[in-house]
Amino acid sequence: MSEVRTYHGQPVLKEPVWTWEIPCYFFAGGLGGASAGLAYLCELRGEGAAGRRAWTVALAGIAASPLLLVSDLGRPARFLNMLRMAKVTSPMSIGSWILSVSGTATTLAAAHAHLGLLPRLARIARPLAALAGLPLSSYTAALVTNTAVPVWHEARTTLPFVFVSGAGLSAGAALVLVTPVGDARLARRVALTGAVGELALTEVMQRRLGEPARAYKSGAARAFDLAARAAITVGGGLLAARGRHSRPVAAAAGTLLLAGALSARWSVFKAGFASAADPTIVIGPQRERLKRAA
Repeated sequence: MSEVRTYHGQPVLKEPVWTWEIPCYFFAGGLGGASAGLAYLCELRGEGAAGRRAWTVALAGIAASPLLLVSDLGRPARFLNMLRMAKVTSPMSIGSWILSVSGTATTLAAAHAHLGLLPRLARIARPLAALAGLPLSSYTAALVTNTAVPVWHEARTTLPFVFVSGAGLSAGAALVLVTPVGDARLARRVALTGAVGELALTEVMQRRLGEPARAYKSGAARAFDLAARAAITVGGGLLAARGRHSRPVAAAAGTLLLAGALSARWSVFKAGFASAADPTIVIGPQRERLKRAA
């Protein structure tokens, strides 16, 4: 791309106002949503012990999610106000309802799995929690791509798939971490599939971004991106090579994979700030589209 003229190099967009809670929410929501689906799948396969652990992980992830949102919003009332109506054109509104439904269903499913409570409600709650887990894992990508931030908006066709892969990676890794190796066969498969998907889809996303991909090539976004790739690659290699034989190795692999998934969400978050602050990333793709349309 030729040199882009800007107004004295001044930013065109304001940086996002979100704070550290948001990338952690990306991670926690994905972990909770995907773990609910994994828990239900374990139950269908007759793996009750792994299923109970997965429901615990799902409950932990989903319980952390509203706390992180409220912390970012500043007041609990702001989160509750988002539930006063359902606006189908607003990812924030739909996401709030998805989180509420998923949280309620997962709580009921976990209560039944561990305490045997409310069996009739649990029969509905378990598949509902699993079903709500997929949009919970991906709606945050729709939320950020529905902004003017270039590196997020330009990735609108690929970022949801990156987030879903990361959610599967997180859920599988967490279950590997807390489950004996003999009961973690499905968790290992999910973790390794998610690891491959996270690495491959992130590469595809960055290659398709074009000029905005520069936001991932420097600063904090690059540091988190490199950390994520290294942790996922090493963790995945350990899990594939020795994860089925050694509980300590499986635990180490699960920890690395979780760290990689969290770092990947931070990389996306930081890249958004970097792209908003760089006027050439904002203006360049817009002018290229105008030239193609002319």
